[in-house]
Amino acid sequence: MARIGSAEAEMEAVKLAAQLMAAAARTAPKARGLDSIQTLVLTGEDLEALAVAMEARSADKGSKVSFFGRDADNVRQASAVLLVGVRNDPRRAQRPLDCGACGFEGCIEFFRQEKREGEDFRGPICAFQLIDLGVALGSAARTAADMNIDNRMMYSIGTAARKMGLLDSDLILGIPLSATGKNPFFDRPIKMAERSKPDQ
Repeated sequence: MARIGSAEAEMEAVKLAAQLMAAAARTAPKARGLDSIQTLVLTGEDLEALAVAMEARSADKGSKVSFFGRDADNVRQASAVLLVGVRNDPRRAQRPLDCGACGFEGCIEFFRQEKREGEDFRGPICAFQLIDLGVALGSAARTAADMNIDNRMMYSIGTAARKMGLLDSDLILGIPLSATGKNPFFDRPIKMAERSKPDQ
């Protein structure tokens, strides 16, 4: 009779959850029936490479993103990370909505804009595609919760993933995953340097 130890079972559970989360992101509702969502599951050595890239982003951006280092530690504690990104593809240019949420007069003017690299992401992005990303992330996180896999959405993971070229997306967020006795992504110790800072 084969026996599966807890460490192996939990690791396999996290990997399965990550794949089902990617499926949930794919099948989540999309505005106007157009799908620009991309996903990628990272495990093993890729997690350390991602954590190093996050620390490098923290060094580049200075004190305003000191949380990047803390989040990098979380990635090292994770068994897997799911990346979810969105591309800014035209949204039915032949039938524009002209909602104005992007700040331009209409969709045609928006489509004419050249993409520009910001510090972390590339824009401008159609509001409907950002909504699609939010719904996909929510579907993925719900799937993790349903499977009792600890998780947390992280902006910092997405910025490093873009710099690494892991997805050809304009905006990416990451969800680290873990199956341990305490959720490492929320039960985070306060470092002495942070404790000494006055409340904002």
